[in-house]
Amino acid sequence: MRASPSPDPRARQKERTRAALVDSAKRLMRNGGPPTVAEAAEAAQVSRATAYRYFPTQEALLVELTKVAPAAEPVERALQRMTSQDPQQRLAELLDAFNPVVFREEATMRTALRAYLDTWLQSRARGERAPPLREGRRLRWLDTALAPVRREFTDRQYRQLRAALALTLSTEALVVMRDVCRFESDAEALDVLQWAAQALLRAGLADTHARTREGGSARATPARRARRGKRGA
Repeated sequence: MRASPSPDPRARQKERTRAALVDSAKRLMRNGGPPTVAEAAEAAQVSRATAYRYFPTQEALLVELTKVAPAAEPVERALQRMTSQDPQQRLAELLDAFNPVVFREEATMRTALRAYLDTWLQSRARGERAPPLREGRRLRWLDTALAPVRREFTDRQYRQLRAALALTLSTEALVVMRDVCRFESDAEALDVLQWAAQALLRAGLADTHARTREGGSARATPARRARRGKRGA
């Protein structure tokens, strides 16, 4: 079996570099016309060579600034409005906030995906690790949606559930629904993704609850540990 690559020790620094480029480009756009990658690099005090690893073309940078980031704004507002403590309802609200935007802006999302893939392929051709190509919004959104039940899972169980749910909330999901499954109806495709997300969540919760009933707990609280200690005394 092929061994998985070791984690990139400079991942956090790369994330900060990407964020600096995006923030600088946003400021330049507010103060003038669309910035070039070189202009964003200069404003962020990042070398041009480094900047082009993250955004190989001006198009890739502008897609992030003018299309991807604005598409995420409705989700940010929806997360702020969440009041229910029911994880299934919160997850449904998250998918309902983002996936319709993905389908409505299909051309934009495919353009962004092409930019991400081009960046990865160019890094691969140079024999380098690809820099962080995306902000990682999905994981942050899922953390918010799943917050009421987070402590019911071990770290490993939670990472597994969150990774699985990320597959239902993405441009990649759009591509599968359109190109692989041949769904022409947005409503039908969105229903499938919502069903899949809820099924994954129910399976994750059932698994951790079953472990608890068997005598363990996903994450033993201090009170539970104290009670176990008394029983063993």
